[in-house]
Amino acid sequence: MSLHAAAYDALTRWQAPTPEQESLRAAYVDHLRARPDGVWRGCFPDHLTASTLVLSDDGERALLQLHAKAGRWFQLGGHLEPGDATLAAAALREATEESGLPDLVLDPVPVQLSRHEVAFCDPRGPVDHLDVRFVARAAAGAEPVLNHESLALRWWPVTGLPTEEADLHELLGLGLARVGAVG
Repeated sequence: MSLHAAAYDALTRWQAPTPEQESLRAAYVDHLRARPDGVWRGCFPDHLTASTLVLSDDGERALLQLHAKAGRWFQLGGHLEPGDATLAAAALREATEESGLPDLVLDPVPVQLSRHEVAFCDPRGPVDHLDVRFVARAAAGAEPVLNHESLALRWWPVTGLPTEEADLHELLGLGLARVGAVG
């Protein structure tokens, strides 16, 4: 099965947690129905991405990156690649690459969708990332390793994120609920 078909199948079957998320789910499915290239970075002006909120083993901390291009704190993630079989596989690959943590345990069911404009992604102009977000747990004592995509990478208490962005706080709440942690 192609990544496009796997993404379409996953998003068609996904049970959205809120009416707003259901609206996004329907829009993502429509995008994939209309665009055979909709999972690839070259699809302009919108394309899917995958990201992961990494939680500590006890669910008390979230790993965030200070993104080098955006200059803001985010979960780990990025563009889909030809070797990715599923959205979950892409999210896990991105989280592993960007955190340096080899033993992440990813929940394969998305927890949140987020459509957001990115000005620096494509030379043709701003694009919308249709992000499919997952949650993963790190092993006890896991220490991340900074890479070139981040200015900083650090664990934050789930009750003290470095941003007030509602989207990230919603992701945190949905992720904690999914893994059964209290935040």
